[in-house]
Amino acid sequence: MYKALYRKYRPATFDDVVSQPHITTTLRNQIVSGKTAHAYLFTGSRGTGKTTCARILAKALNCLHPVDGNPCLECEICRDADDNALSDIIEIDAASNNGVDDVRDLRDGAVYTAERCKYRVYIIDEVHMLTKEAFNALLKIMEEPPPHVKFILATTEIHKVLPTILSRCQRYDFRRILPKDITERLLYVAEREKISLDPEAAELIAKTADGGMRDALSLLDQCIAFSDNVTLDIVSGAAGIAGREPVFEILEAAADNDAAKAIGVADKLYGMSKDMQKLCDELIAQFRNIMVAKAVPENLDLLVCMPSELEKIKALAERLSMEDIMGKLEILQSCNERIARVSSKRVEMEMCLIKLCTAQNKASVGEAANAELLAKIDMLEQRIASQPVQAQSAQFAQSAPVRAQKPQYAPKQQSETSDLSKMKPEDFVTEDRWQEILEKFAEICPSVSGALNGSYAVKGGGYMLIYTENSFFLQLLRNKENAAKLQEAIKLVTGGMFSIRAKCTASAENGGDKLQSVLQKARDNNIPVDSSE
Repeated sequence: MYKALYRKYRPATFDDVVSQPHITTTLRNQIVSGKTAHAYLFTGSRGTGKTTCARILAKALNCLHPVDGNPCLECEICRDADDNALSDIIEIDAASNNGVDDVRDLRDGAVYTAERCKYRVYIIDEVHMLTKEAFNALLKIMEEPPPHVKFILATTEIHKVLPTILSRCQRYDFRRILPKDITERLLYVAEREKISLDPEAAELIAKTADGGMRDALSLLDQCIAFSDNVTLDIVSGAAGIAGREPVFEILEAAADNDAAKAIGVADKLYGMSKDMQKLCDELIAQFRNIMVAKAVPENLDLLVCMPSELEKIKALAERLSMEDIMGKLEILQSCNERIARVSSKRVEMEMCLIKLCTAQNKASVGEAANAELLAKIDMLEQRIASQPVQAQSAQFAQSAPVRAQKPQYAPKQQSETSDLSKMKPEDFVTEDRWQEILEKFAEICPSVSGALNGSYAVKGGGYMLIYTENSFFLQLLRNKENAAKLQEAIKLVTGGMFSIRAKCTASAENGGDKLQSVLQKARDNNIPVDSSE
């Protein structure tokens, strides 16, 4: 009979287990030293090797000739264990045997010594499914177990296991298996099965499996049933996912604010029976890549994508602002939460795509709605910037946004800084080399420098006061590393160290208040304002 790949290639020793060296090394050392616990708890997401390691540990504990902590696989105990013919290794599925009577039967049988092995090992899978009464019954024997009994519990939902059980077990957390490790394993299996598997197809299977080796092998099995030559298109079809090109077409449409194109692509995918929820998941994954590429362009190893997709992601990251990216991610996340509960996933996805292609950050919406108002404000601010700075120290010292943006570090200054709120207007001058500073900052920190486009600065008393139209820069400045890099750029250009303060000069939601503020600033500086303005 045909045997599924995930069963055929299930690891037989600790050395075969993928991506869990922190666990397998510890368990092997315990076997070698003979210092094993009476109860183990394996936790982690599905397909990461919990039950597999439990079976290997049960064999190793009873193997007649263990090799460096691994079962030998040749003695009668190992052979019978692999054939599920060993009565001393008992596997219990708590999902279907979760009652107190089931655990009482286990407890009654545990008092008897093992028939053929050194230990009677109980493997309880999905232990979180036990009822409270069953947990309490299990606790009775786990408190003072017979010396010949070992427990290995496995769960995907550790938070549902009683603390009294947790405290009596050695806990091991299984990590999601790395995509590159899954890819390597898939290519190995394909070679053994004499199947042609494109490396990119293997990478897509690995990404779709979301860290689970069992899911990856099951999907490969499904693809092999379709063709012995597994390509990217075959994987996309078998997994019910959109494939790479349609996803990037939607991403481009979102960047172009082209709702018609996005819905058109989704309609074609729906006609091909593609899963709309999986499409949403794929869009979230790619927008996450765009976000990372935008935030840390110098560390693209954090991206989870195909090598051929890297340039597309970088191009999209350059086109979109961080506020746009975050806003679109929020729209997709909200859709993902609802789409599983609604009856028409297609309508939900189409609504999401329309929002995705029409959404703009708050600042840009406000600029469109208040273009005339903001133009007047800009004119006044330019006049103020060209005049000797008046009353700016008081505004920076008293306004709430400035206090919120106060740097969380105390930089070393070349001279003592003054009390900002008590400084006089003549203590400040416009920073004439601000453009040079921005150019230097772009070299040091390109991912943040774009937020300072259109900004200007004044200096005095050891302070550098920065006015920017982009409110997102104020959030970025909270990051100590960003602030330190900005100070470094200022020092390289001016030769001085300054305590940085920043304030947003644009607010779409409070345009009227801002106008009044700028008008007052103009009056404080004795700048004439025409009534028509």
